[in-house]
This record gives sequence, C-alpha cells and structure tokens, in this order.
Amino acid sequence: MLKIFTVCGNGIGSSLMLKMRLDEICEEHGIEADIESTDFNSAQGKGSDLIVTIKELANQFTGKKVAVIRSYVNKKKIEADVLDILLEMSGKK
Repeated sequence: MLKIFTVCGNGIGSSLMLKMRLDEICEEHGIEADIESTDFNSAQGKGSDLIVTIKELANQFTGKKVAVIRSYVNKKKIEADVLDILLEMSGKK
C-alpha cells in the first residue's frame, strides 16, 4: 500500500480536496493507497512514498518523491498529472 501525502500551504482546504480526488482516482484504478492531507511543514518531517502538490511547493521538498499537479480540484488534470506515477509505484504499469 502506498503512503501518499497531499500538501498545500496550510493543510486544510486545498490538500483535503486533492486527497478526495486522489482517493477517487486510486479506487477507480485499483491502486491501494493511504492518502493523508497535510500542510507543508508537517509533510517535511513525515515519511511517505509520494508527496502530491503544486509546483511552487514541490521545489522545496528535497530527498522525497514528489508529483506535481496543476490543480487541487480538477480531477481530469490531477489524473493526467499523477496516474502514470501511481500506476508505476503500485506495480500496475
């Protein structure tokens, strides 16, 4: 099972919306994932398989696998940005 953090600046609204979209995408494609929404500072100190966030925050993560998204809420854009990564990490590709 993949451990994924969805990250925004405060860890409240945007990252929660992204978590909900990723939950849907993973379920639709049979990808087992434990997804947690969090803020930038908390994500720095936690272990995960993947961090999903926007470009402005992604550049600040070092030593962690990061997927960059263009939108926190647009499911089609999120799926286009991360599905290949999720499939590869879960061994389905």
